[in-house]
Amino acid sequence: MSIASEVPMWEYEHSIEVADVTPAQVWARYSDTATWPEWDKGIVSVTLDGPFVAGTTGTMRPEGQDPLPFTLTEAVPDQGFTDETVIPDAVTLRFVHRLAALSGGGTRITHRLEIEGPAAAGMGPELGPQITEDFPDAMQALAKVAGQVG
Repeated sequence: MSIASEVPMWEYEHSIEVADVTPAQVWARYSDTATWPEWDKGIVSVTLDGPFVAGTTGTMRPEGQDPLPFTLTEAVPDQGFTDETVIPDAVTLRFVHRLAALSGGGTRITHRLEIEGPAAAGMGPELGPQITEDFPDAMQALAKVAGQVG
């Protein structure tokens, strides 16, 4: 018998399938953080302190908010990436982005938000829906601009 520690968590995931975009085309947009505001209207700017690889830190400025630091915790070309923003002594916001090639061509794009930590039970239900409400629109816009990549 094992004892698992219960970490409060809130999560949300949304996927779309696009027929005319490859994982490489979407990856080109993911890895060019300066272009994120083109497809995610909730973001004013994103800067990285190095290459788009695991361990690199950066700053994201959401619309109407102060800049937030984040760290890329995973980055696998043409497959996806994960970034985390830590709010000390409260929660970790983990954004998971996955790409999967479809058998008939095209790509399944999945964006997931996980909110965990000691304050997740209280903050998650309030903060989570505010953050994720634009996931569907942002993902459609991402697919559109990714299709413009050669």
